[in-house]
Amino acid sequence: MAIAAKIQSVIEKSSWIRKMFEEGGRLKAAHGAQNVFDFSLGNPNVPPPEIFEKTLREILDSGEAKDHGYMPNTGYPFVRQAVADYVGKEQGAAVTAEEIIMTCGAAGALNATLKALLDPGDEVLTPAPYFVEYGAYADNHGGVLKTVPTREDFTLDLAAMDAAVTEKTKVVLINSPNNPTGQIYDAASLAALGRLLVDRGGAMGRTIYLVSDEPYRKIVYDGARVPGIFEACPNSIIATSYSKELSIPGERLGYIAVNPALDDRKNLLAALALTNRILGFVNAPALMQRVVARLQGVTVDVAEYDRKRKLLCTGLAACGYDFVTPPGAFYLFPKSPIPDDVAFVRTLQEEMILAVPGSGFGGPGHFRIAYCVDDKTITGAMPGFKRAIEKYR
Repeated sequence: MAIAAKIQSVIEKSSWIRKMFEEGGRLKAAHGAQNVFDFSLGNPNVPPPEIFEKTLREILDSGEAKDHGYMPNTGYPFVRQAVADYVGKEQGAAVTAEEIIMTCGAAGALNATLKALLDPGDEVLTPAPYFVEYGAYADNHGGVLKTVPTREDFTLDLAAMDAAVTEKTKVVLINSPNNPTGQIYDAASLAALGRLLVDRGGAMGRTIYLVSDEPYRKIVYDGARVPGIFEACPNSIIATSYSKELSIPGERLGYIAVNPALDDRKNLLAALALTNRILGFVNAPALMQRVVARLQGVTVDVAEYDRKRKLLCTGLAACGYDFVTPPGAFYLFPKSPIPDDVAFVRTLQEEMILAVPGSGFGGPGHFRIAYCVDDKTITGAMPGFKRAIEKYR
């Protein structure tokens, strides 16, 4: 065998999201793209804010972007200062540029963080359903992902989290708003989780870190608010990106923000500067750093996603689907009308509808719909959604 056995195994169990994306390509080639309703991939379809392109042009025209050389591993100091000022206000903490590390997206931020924290065999706890790549990210750095069930409405089950903590627990990794459910963890739950980690870690004589993956922080509805984690837990770290809030996922830009109150903060910051380099990321993209420095707090037109959310929820409710209306992100996670979510997703495929089985997210009995799509994809799929559920009534 030419490739590593471990990677061969990963390929064979590859992400359901990518599998469905590839299936979409096959169906579109066979039946025409206009006849396939693809909800498989969370690729933002609301355009970036107009000020993004305006700022990009200004930077190019000014000559500011002529420097294409290396920079500090953690990013341009002036960019980190701009981010720190904004994060500090958002989190209600005295964040400085020192606590910010610019990264290649949230994936780069999470991998750099786990590389800095995990020893072989350390456990990473995450509430399920969860983003499918977390298992690979933990394994990349010798860790083991352990999932913890959430409540029926996908909110945190603190008793289950407490029961899951062991002497090997090093990180609790949360994602709010959540992919795939769109759920937001409230301030009271986060505060209770923070106390739990401090108390359990103190009793075991080790630090348990709370890492929050937040690329959907700005994509919220109906006046919802995503609480800050710095107040909830002193040993907390944010990993995030501009992919969703600015609709620039292909630009691969994000950052790590470290709580100023974190134990052994200076040592961790040194570790993050190192891991951000030795993982091969070296620097976050230089041009995009310059752009986002001027765009702190700028967000896409979230009302567009809200309209799509309502269009989808209204249509699926009329068809008879059972779901929790998501307060954030751009995903819906309905219950499958049969226990076998993979089989039901295959039924949807027969109707030229591409969704992702919930089993791939640690949420069996459900399926994920990414509604960051054209309106005609949502409306055009409704007859197929109706026929699919009626097959099981």
